[in-house]
Amino acid sequence: MSKLISSDNIDFDSFKRLHGPQLQTVPKRFWESLFNKLRGQVFDAGEMFTILLIDYDEEEEKDEDNRPLWKVVTLSDMAADDGKHIYLIDHAWTYDVRNAEKHLQQIPSLVDRMASLMNIPVVEKSSDEIIQEILNKMWLYNQVYSFGHERKGSDEAMPLWYVMDEFGSRIQHSDDPSFGIAPFYYALDQLCYSVMFPLKDLQAKDEVSRNYLQKRYSDVEHSARLIPWQYSDFTDIDYIPKEPSDAYFYECRSKFTLPDEDEEPFVMKKDILKVYMDYDTMDGHLTDPRFVVVDDRESADILFVKENLKNFKNLHQFVNQFPNECLVTVKDLLAVTGRRSELDRQNEDTLEYGPSWLPVTYNLNTELPQFVSYFQHRKKRNLDNIWICKPWNLARALDSHITDQLPYIVRLQESGPKVACKYVEDPLLIKFEEVGSVKFDIRYIVLLRSVKPLKLYAYQCFFLRFCNKVYSLHNFNDYEKHFTVMNYDDNTPLRQVNYDEFIPIFNSQYPEYPWEDIESSIEGSWI
Repeated sequence: MSKLISSDNIDFDSFKRLHGPQLQTVPKRFWESLFNKLRGQVFDAGEMFTILLIDYDEEEEKDEDNRPLWKVVTLSDMAADDGKHIYLIDHAWTYDVRNAEKHLQQIPSLVDRMASLMNIPVVEKSSDEIIQEILNKMWLYNQVYSFGHERKGSDEAMPLWYVMDEFGSRIQHSDDPSFGIAPFYYALDQLCYSVMFPLKDLQAKDEVSRNYLQKRYSDVEHSARLIPWQYSDFTDIDYIPKEPSDAYFYECRSKFTLPDEDEEPFVMKKDILKVYMDYDTMDGHLTDPRFVVVDDRESADILFVKENLKNFKNLHQFVNQFPNECLVTVKDLLAVTGRRSELDRQNEDTLEYGPSWLPVTYNLNTELPQFVSYFQHRKKRNLDNIWICKPWNLARALDSHITDQLPYIVRLQESGPKVACKYVEDPLLIKFEEVGSVKFDIRYIVLLRSVKPLKLYAYQCFFLRFCNKVYSLHNFNDYEKHFTVMNYDDNTPLRQVNYDEFIPIFNSQYPEYPWEDIESSIEGSWI
């Protein structure tokens, strides 16, 4: 049995093996000092730095909301190549966003600390008002990390946001920073700290600064990403995104080999077709005598698989996929594809554009300046500005957010790729006597049989999902009020209503809109 490793008996070589990937974010000359400080829990930044309150003249014209009130300076000279100058910063608050409000409601001392750290006045304010200010302002202080070794899409892999302590939170931004700061998870304590190290030689009383952005961007995108701290007017930028090049669609996802355009369509002429599938839930349900399930993939006539197939050239099997189907199955590419259907539609009053069935959507990683421009245009016209932000590479409503706060939205792309979609603020609701009027969605199973010619089939036994709480434009963090995906949490009630039960309920509540007309309009939107 191998000897258990603890902070008391770990050696430097074991530390490097255990934390190898993380150490790549720290210059090698600091590794041994970092090891000693983590092992000994040495927080000695107070010996080398001090925090100063900035005294502004009344004449100085600065944005009251965003001006820095504090700065950190060195107490003595510091050489960047001296490996001892690495310092630990503690974290004052770590959380996932969905539970942030709950933390503040349950821990009064956390509210007091965050209000003080974020310079939020508390006199003559209720606890709920202070908490709301913290939830809005925390995006000026938030940092993020996730556990990259966890399975993608698992709850354990979801990003965790954190606020550094008063010392770390008062270090200001610079495009030419004097220090680097990175999160570091110390496996032996199972705690995350931030580590800070100099990037240049400093003299006593030099300001300590860090770059709030993860990398350098074009000037306009750089300014857009700094919006939470340095406000800029983007309304002179055209907010309608341009069509990406063909290369974007092929390069931003896995590359495919495509069938030759002049290749004859593959036709299967057999009485009984062999089917290979790797969906456990389907095993035993394919009972039609025209098909037989086989274990040998190579001999199968039909492949029904979960993996994304990439080689379609010379493929002589029927498959359950189309080349580049991500154009309609992945959120960011679906938005680009959808815009093509109504390029000229624009409403000058509501600022809506594109197809009526698709709320205005932006890719926050590639269209952030255009999004900021659109957000600011809506704000100037006093139009509602509520957005739902979702990762395009996850499902089950994981890491999804609803907010009307621009800094919140801008920061979200740091935890992974996101799309921002205009929230439907006035949705159709269904009323249940025991709950009230709630949001719902309808899910159809659609089979795309052929692209050229277009052959599309829909299963008319649609599925329904409902929120558990009465809908209102409040408490965007209340999952059961704004989201309908309830079937992945055993602790969350799941309301099940079959389609044949739903239709009479709908017709009774909306007699002026017969369901058969609604369903016809839904089907019409598919083509």
